Amino acid sequence: MDETFLGQFEALVDKYTELLLGHTNEELKEKVKVWALYSHVAKSMPALAKHWNERYPEAKEQMKQLVAEIKQLNEEARANAKKP
Repeated sequence: MDETFLGQFEALVDKYTELLLGHTNEELKEKVKVWALYSHVAKSMPALAKHWNERYPEAKEQMKQLVAEIKQLNEEARANAKKP
């Protein structure tokens, strides 16, 4: 892929992470990428997600923890955004 495009896409992920979670860093960006891709797969190909969950139960648990972490960080970011 074109390096310019990749840089521009990273900027998109960076801003999305910031808006979603209230702040950004490399670790959070990677978590958001994994969460977003898994969410897309689960919605567009649920049988594949189910197969993956059954084949890799440890990874499924890690994914559940990741989803919970992102949800919590998002809720905190929204609560902080509402404060005057």
